[in-house]
Amino acid sequence: MARVTNAPQSRKRRKRLLRDARGFRGRRSKLFRYAKDALYKARYWSYRDRKNRKREFRALWIQRINAACRKRGMTYSRFMEALRKAGIGVNRKMLAELAVRSQEDFDQIFKLAKEGNLAS
Repeated sequence: MARVTNAPQSRKRRKRLLRDARGFRGRRSKLFRYAKDALYKARYWSYRDRKNRKREFRALWIQRINAACRKRGMTYSRFMEALRKAGIGVNRKMLAELAVRSQEDFDQIFKLAKEGNLAS
């Protein structure tokens, strides 16, 4: 009986992997053995960094809100506490956008939070 190697499927799998490795430098895009390792690492890093991107953006938003709040005489943590007490449910991403792009609107939210905090 002849030995079955499943060659068409193996070739298809290797070609698909090499196609995914296009754009990598040198042998990492040309040779199966090295492309396989490069893709394994690339996929690991992309998964990990999708999580890190969320962390980094949240930190950026907090820095922007903090800078805008300090300009108006309050710290970030006191501002967020005042927002909670005033019942204003705006997320950090939108607050940061307002702080950078539309300072008048941020001033209004800041004033509402300050008044709501004083009333409590």
